[in-house]
Amino acid sequence: MRKVTVGAMVSMDGVMQAPGGPDEDPTGGFEFGGWVAPVVDDPVFGEEIGKLFGQPFDLLLGRRTYDIFAAYWPYAEGGPYDGIARQFNRVTKYVATRKGADLAWKGSVALRDAARDVAKLKQEDGPALVTQGSTELVHALLAAGLVDEIRSFTFPLVLGKGKRLFGDDSQPRAFKLTHSAVSPNGIIAATYRRDGAVKTATVGGATEPTAAELVRREKLKREG
Repeated sequence: MRKVTVGAMVSMDGVMQAPGGPDEDPTGGFEFGGWVAPVVDDPVFGEEIGKLFGQPFDLLLGRRTYDIFAAYWPYAEGGPYDGIARQFNRVTKYVATRKGADLAWKGSVALRDAARDVAKLKQEDGPALVTQGSTELVHALLAAGLVDEIRSFTFPLVLGKGKRLFGDDSQPRAFKLTHSAVSPNGIIAATYRRDGAVKTATVGGATEPTAAELVRREKLKREG
């Protein structure tokens, strides 16, 4: 079976919109495109990105992220990011798109129903399916419970608004932290793997509620 790995660069408040450049995605009046650039020249960050793409993988992209990538990576070989350009150009690109569109980047395959089609892909033998950007697609995968692993890169800034990694419809799941690293520039790289259902308990163990606590609960019910 294939696993789905969400690879995400996020701010401390969870925004993942337009990390790469000012003109990448100004949707909704987003003003901070390119927010990773001031701190991305970092050896630990480079090492952790290398681990993400050091395993066999195919790309799993939403249409807007695909368009951004297709306008850059096919022309990036021989440049400063030659290694990753060659990888991206070689692997299969699965693209969630509801419209019949010309996917000109070599190795591109359209997915008409993202959750259903990714569920089918997961049943096959093959490399991991790794997302980049693609907020709407990631939300759909989380809502359908299809995400096996999240590799996040949290940058030390608050953006306030923008497209976020998690939506309100994410399916509740427990994840286990299996790896973490902090870079000199303050980037936190973390790998979380799916770890069953969410468990709940009372902090400090089960105790009988106090009279004041019962009053508080009743007040909460009345206030909604």
